[in-house]
Amino acid sequence: MAVLKMLELVGTSRNSWSDAAREAVKEAAKTLRGIESVEVVSSKAVVQNNSLTEYQVLVRIAFRVERSAGRSTSRK
Repeated sequence: MAVLKMLELVGTSRNSWSDAAREAVKEAAKTLRGIESVEVVSSKAVVQNNSLTEYQVLVRIAFRVERSAGRSTSRK
């Protein structure tokens, strides 16, 4: 049976919302194994002088919980 854990992160980019999502996954992958999906929860942008200067996305990243080799998965 697979168990997934969810992690919320905010990714940012000066180029696009999709690039911001990619950056969040790229950063998460530095410390997480078994990333299975990403959900964009919300998106927003910073506006300065009537121009979009930074794209931001709140993402939920799902990754598989790994069990230790020495732990039993059944209960008695």
